[in-house]
Amino acid sequence: MSNDLTLIQFQRCVPKAVSKNITQELVDKVNTLKEDESFREAYRENILGYANVMKQGKFKISSYLDAVRFCSYKLMGDPTIKAYAKTFPDRYEALVVAGTEPKNIQSYATLYSKNKLVNLIMEQSMIPFHVFNQDARQKALQTQVELMTTARSEKVRSDAANSVLTHTKGPDEAKLEIDVNVKQDSAIDDLRRATMKLVQAQSGSIAEGDFNAQQVAHSKIIDGDFKEIANE
Repeated sequence: MSNDLTLIQFQRCVPKAVSKNITQELVDKVNTLKEDESFREAYRENILGYANVMKQGKFKISSYLDAVRFCSYKLMGDPTIKAYAKTFPDRYEALVVAGTEPKNIQSYATLYSKNKLVNLIMEQSMIPFHVFNQDARQKALQTQVELMTTARSEKVRSDAANSVLTHTKGPDEAKLEIDVNVKQDSAIDDLRRATMKLVQAQSGSIAEGDFNAQQVAHSKIIDGDFKEIANE
């Protein structure tokens, strides 16, 4: 199949120190896995995507493949015991035939789920894909920049320039939207009524000749003292 895992793909993804241990036999084992196509595709993608965890310890390639398979089942929703049985069918069958109690088989599965390699892969799965592949994204951008400046074809240069502009575009300007809601409570209503009474009283005083407009304008609205409080 065209989307089969290849030996070269696998070797390029793992650290050089362990790439020599990858054999065609292991690759064929992945490609001929007796599972539905959707799982096989996810499994192959995960093998390539999580290969950098091999840098964090001395792991066998076969152990890595088993751990990725187990994590792939888990990520697709299988409980621990089911993922363990699918990953190690022969081992699981042997436990059942030997009469091992289900709770003990569950313990084996749980123990496996806590090993270092499985935990490293599960931790990587929590990282957003674009962050996880940031190095590859940067290399791709550098390639586009190189094509933009050195390619002979005008179309290639134009396409590369457009790609660079698209992927280096700054964030859209945020629109500042302020929503001010004034809650009219009893205090505001009381203040409004008091102000209206004051206006009416002052208007009456002016009409009766007790005060003129200038005196009203300079009158005190609040008669009292105030105390200034210093900022702490």
